[in-house]
Amino acid sequence: MSRAAVFHAPEEPFRLEDFPLPEPTDGAALVRISCATICGSDLHSYFGRRPAPVPSVLGHEMVGRICALGPGGVLDFDGRALAVGDRVTWSMVWTCGSCFYCQWGPKPKCERLMKFGHERIGSDGIGTSSDLVGGFAEHCLLPAGTAIFLIPEGVPDSVAAPANCATATVASVLRHAGDLTGETVVVVGAGMLGLTACAMASADGAAQIIAVETDPARREMARSFGASAVLDGCLPTTELRRQVAELTGGRGAEVVMEFSGMSEAVEAGFELLRHGGRMMLAGSTFPARGVSISAEQVVRRMIRLQGIYNYEPRDLGRALEFLASFGDRFPFVKLVGKSFPLEQVQEAFEYADRERPFRVAVLPGTG
Repeated sequence: MSRAAVFHAPEEPFRLEDFPLPEPTDGAALVRISCATICGSDLHSYFGRRPAPVPSVLGHEMVGRICALGPGGVLDFDGRALAVGDRVTWSMVWTCGSCFYCQWGPKPKCERLMKFGHERIGSDGIGTSSDLVGGFAEHCLLPAGTAIFLIPEGVPDSVAAPANCATATVASVLRHAGDLTGETVVVVGAGMLGLTACAMASADGAAQIIAVETDPARREMARSFGASAVLDGCLPTTELRRQVAELTGGRGAEVVMEFSGMSEAVEAGFELLRHGGRMMLAGSTFPARGVSISAEQVVRRMIRLQGIYNYEPRDLGRALEFLASFGDRFPFVKLVGKSFPLEQVQEAFEYADRERPFRVAVLPGTG
């Protein structure tokens, strides 16, 4: 049997429940979870700020060690044979590989998409029980076709766990943004995604990184993640525009990356772009009021708008490469503020929502 913390309804206490330990079929793998971190979307689901299927096992930022493999073995995303005991993470989304979007793109909009940590218990959309496909459990079943990655030596569990959500999403944002060499990048929102974006943009050769954040402590944290300037997100848009213009010779930024999801922040970010700038929207994943942006200004200023949701497996590979190469340059280890055993997952969620650390970890098997 395997224990899991089951989410039954918004703000209803989690229930620890036992599930039969599945035997992986051809191409599948069973992982013993060692660390799962609480993402902002987990909090939005639990506290009823976004719709979520119930009952379910939440948690999609996770790592663990393979404890069983299906007959015939399993290959990782790079074609290497996996073995029992390997420390792995995997793409947050499972895609079928054969539908219209898998063939023609965008792949993250697969018509049979399955998202770890987002599936109703008892659903059978991918040909296998989805009871154990969430992170707040002792085990997770990886169906055949899951993009699995070995975690590089030297990258600790607490740093690797957010890679298959936050770090990979930022890698996707940077891929869509294009070459940042010598450019000015504005990062709006200095949460986990924003801080990671500052670090990755710095590693990718951006000449100047300007973080915009309302929280003073997070503004200071952004400096340690590569931001060369930090601006108070509470300032009026006119003042933010003036300060960015002052830092960019009057032109504005080549790229704005928006991670807060707040409508006001999206509108302000649009004003910080230079002519021909690129606006990357990745934070608007929960219901909010509509955004007011002038289509005429988009045309006249030749602005490119790009929404990024989920990511492709190659982005997770890039995220892990970045953490292996640059993880020690930036204080990623400080972003997980506190850890809880699985038995205290309720306290972990309440602490995460109350104290707002960048991440809180749940460690199955430590209670």
